[in-house]
Amino acid sequence: MIWGTLCVILAGVISGSGAWPMKPMRHYQFEHWWFVGMLSGLVIFPWLVTVVYCPHLAFAIKSIPVASLLKANAWAAGWGAATVLCGLCYVRVGMALTTAILSGVGICLGVALPLAFKGSGVFQHAPSIFSPAGLILEAGALVALVGVGLAGLAGHGRVRARSQADVCSSGFLLPLFMAGLAGILSCGYTLSFIYGQEPIISAVQAQGASRVAAAFAVWALALAGGVLVGVGYTACLLTRNRSWQVLWNHPKDFCLSLVIGLNMAVSIALLGSGMLLMGASGGSAGSGLQQIAWMLGGQGVGYVSGEWQGVPKQPRYRMLMAVAALFGAAVLLAFGSSFAPS
Repeated sequence: MIWGTLCVILAGVISGSGAWPMKPMRHYQFEHWWFVGMLSGLVIFPWLVTVVYCPHLAFAIKSIPVASLLKANAWAAGWGAATVLCGLCYVRVGMALTTAILSGVGICLGVALPLAFKGSGVFQHAPSIFSPAGLILEAGALVALVGVGLAGLAGHGRVRARSQADVCSSGFLLPLFMAGLAGILSCGYTLSFIYGQEPIISAVQAQGASRVAAAFAVWALALAGGVLVGVGYTACLLTRNRSWQVLWNHPKDFCLSLVIGLNMAVSIALLGSGMLLMGASGGSAGSGLQQIAWMLGGQGVGYVSGEWQGVPKQPRYRMLMAVAALFGAAVLLAFGSSFAPS
């Protein structure tokens, strides 16, 4: 349980701060670094590990029920749309506010859904909503929601202080709406694993794959729908803007984009292994902890990169309160998961 919790938290921190290489880029726009990052991190790296370390992969894939793959990829497709919205909000309202709104919505849904609708494998034994463990997990999600509300107010004040503009205009509200929608769809990231991992892991392990390699295989097969949405959208932008040549004309930005992809690959590996190590509650508590750590990682990058420079004390104070609430929520989620079956 402890190792699983640490893995999930580390996965969230890496994922939340994983887009930091976009800050020093000089020539790449959103579509460039998102295209390279998703293609390398969610296709090339996971499939490379899966092909190398999963023996007789073709036979394993044939034995996986088609319905399980379709279900996992349907969840992932929603997450793919969320990644596009998230990337657009990064450049419009900054990483700090984007991660705050997205995580708040994602935490609540990510914690509640696996309790109400049981996942596959070990997650089938998740506690019910009204059990002691379930109530503590839901309390943690509500505390996290309070933290996200404070973070949203702080981000509102930051934008007003830095732009000296009317932040209630559509120029601010549209990205705010996009971030909220991304939060709803972002649950597909963990839910694709929760509801699709058991048949995939069983199939590849039956052919001699290790536990770690099997977890990579889940992401490689289950995230295909999400990757198709994210990569396809950015490819359309590159075609519309006639900027494909920018990808290979600036090697420094290309390498920074590969770092984003590597961060994605490492975070999904840690997340899958961590949720399984946490046991039956790993789907619910793991989703919440990953989202909290993801948000805190984004706040860290936003602060270090200067997003909060010159902001008055009140928004800063609200953000500190938000961070404190999120830490408290993480403690509740970890505590609640200890009441669930291992």
